[in-house]
Amino acid sequence: MGSTRPIVASVNGMVAAAHPLAAQAGAKILAQGGNAFDAAAATAAALNVTEPYMSGLAGMGMATCYIAAEKRVRCLDYVTNVPEKFPEGRFRTQDDVYRGPFAAGTPGNLAGWCELVRAHGKLSLAQVFAPAIALARDGFPLIGFNTNGINGQAANLRAFPFYDEWARVYTGGTGQVKMGSVLRQPDLARTYEAIAADGPGHLYGGKLGREMVAHLQALGGCMTEADLEGVRPTWQDPMAVSYRGLSVNTLAPPCEGFQLLLTLAVLDGFDLGRLERNGIDHLDIVFRAIRLAAGERIANNNPKPEMLARIMSADNVARLQARVRDGVAVVGPTEQWVAPTPYNPDKEHTTSFSVADREGNVVCITQSLGALFGSGVVIPGTGVCMNNFLFWGEVDPRGTNPLKPGGPLALPTAPSISLRADGKPVLALGTPGSYGICQTQPQVMVQHLDFGLGMQDAVEAPRGRLLDGTQVNVEGRVRPEVVAALRARGHGADLVADWTMQVGGMQGIAIDPDSGAMTGGADPRRDGYVAPV
Repeated sequence: MGSTRPIVASVNGMVAAAHPLAAQAGAKILAQGGNAFDAAAATAAALNVTEPYMSGLAGMGMATCYIAAEKRVRCLDYVTNVPEKFPEGRFRTQDDVYRGPFAAGTPGNLAGWCELVRAHGKLSLAQVFAPAIALARDGFPLIGFNTNGINGQAANLRAFPFYDEWARVYTGGTGQVKMGSVLRQPDLARTYEAIAADGPGHLYGGKLGREMVAHLQALGGCMTEADLEGVRPTWQDPMAVSYRGLSVNTLAPPCEGFQLLLTLAVLDGFDLGRLERNGIDHLDIVFRAIRLAAGERIANNNPKPEMLARIMSADNVARLQARVRDGVAVVGPTEQWVAPTPYNPDKEHTTSFSVADREGNVVCITQSLGALFGSGVVIPGTGVCMNNFLFWGEVDPRGTNPLKPGGPLALPTAPSISLRADGKPVLALGTPGSYGICQTQPQVMVQHLDFGLGMQDAVEAPRGRLLDGTQVNVEGRVRPEVVAALRARGHGADLVADWTMQVGGMQGIAIDPDSGAMTGGADPRRDGYVAPV
């Protein structure tokens, strides 16, 4: 196919992440004797420094892990509950919880990273966080995505009372940065040094937590120290479906990743590999399956086990497969149970990365602050930017993902690990993209598993993003006549840029379980990079 990135392979370990320095931070930990769990925490913390608008210790996330010593997949959910004192009924629209103190959910990322290291890592927190501390203290040169991410939000945040601290931390008080300038975050370096010394208790019951709550409450927010002290990352067994002979694993509800698995279950009934790749039949079938699965998720969000069983049942899958085949246009929502709203790329920024080590451990993580710079609130003197994850709940009480005080928060992430029939891991794959996550991951899996593309080529293949109604935005590398044919079949298809972040920022690792060879894929739609050991 001709990749834009070189093919990177190794037998000693690998990290595929959305920033070169973060991928290198994880690879450095592997080279120093750490395993995939240590490297995942190191990569996550380094992304906090190098992609401060995408994720951080005050965000939320989920991990899907293959634990070699146990020969099984386990998932770690560190998405937290809605704060106990959230004022249910106060807000009328999603935008009311987009920026500011009420948008912030209780941070879960730091607890999740520390739990990965505690449960299965080999190194200390001081060793694991050392690369992030050095990057924050010494600084790093801003590249294209960095400057766009920072400068693009300056105007959006300027009107808020918390703008000055944000501007001080990320722009030196000027409100703008330029390519090649060095971003230093000494406050964040000191925060990580304290965490390395004191452990996660520095936030959950400690000094950082007290400062966080005091600042948010001074701005009118509702988070409490009790919310922080109640954070408990939870290990769980994965959900899985069979696709092309592989067992594809991700998190169970309240995670919304069952949409990804339902899409794959539907597509498993079609011989896509015999079709023209990126042709009309290939794209029509995949887009129809994605929209149908999205409708099932929206109508039944955070389902009880018996409802989930019905959704994933052979009978329901067969019904959806028949609907794919019937040729009648599929019309419906793809995001939330709310009135359709215009696509806004600023509201869906996340990061995903994959790590594999020579011992056979594999970790795939998707984590976020929500929107670009989350709520926009930076806790003074700490370098910590708060998330805006309550924006992803529903303020309309008729929805299936309502914001209830102390209730669960269902988020559309789906970090995945796929196993061969003998139980050996062969693929780790995840992406950012909000409600596009469960849309674009199956598209890449089809390119890799049905059409036989290597990991990098599969990541680079053109993708589409489905929006409410019938709209689907298709990358411009798809032939215009194919897009016209999609319209004739009932898709509101439009060509957009050849490469667009609307379709995510995929990072993945394919593993040959017989030779141990790992091959990475990093998305050029972001600053993706594969770092081998």
